[in-house]
Amino acid sequence: MKRFEIPGGEIIEIRHILLDYNGTLAVDGSPIPGVREKINQLKDGFHFHVITADTFGSVKEALKDTACEVVTIPAGNQAQAKADYLKKLGEDVTLTCGNGVNDELMLEQAVLGVAVLQEEGLAVRTLTAADILIKDILDLFGFLENPGRLIACLRS
Repeated sequence: MKRFEIPGGEIIEIRHILLDYNGTLAVDGSPIPGVREKINQLKDGFHFHVITADTFGSVKEALKDTACEVVTIPAGNQAQAKADYLKKLGEDVTLTCGNGVNDELMLEQAVLGVAVLQEEGLAVRTLTAADILIKDILDLFGFLENPGRLIACLRS
């Protein structure tokens, strides 16, 4: 768990990182270069969870040597399934990251919701539910490794 003290704001404690897969950690079903390595480097500070309907059927094999729990959800009502999983982890100690309409609820309900805009696009509804927008998933790991970046972004 890591504690972030935001000047003029709140204290955020993050224990879990809940990540969408396709469009967030992966493009067309293949992990973005550097993602697996970053998760493995940061595994001692956070519990990583990847939640997906696994559109391409590749997530378990693609992340087999990665320090994360992979959660596959049914194709129907994905937004609610992701929000329900977030509730189990604890909304007040979980950072979420995603790009699709089915990520909107989890970004909105988490202590910190991060929208990512990459090759597969970003749903506007999800963007407006987020606290932060990043241009690349590796930027998220930069926030976790260098807390000053997160603090600078969120200070009021």
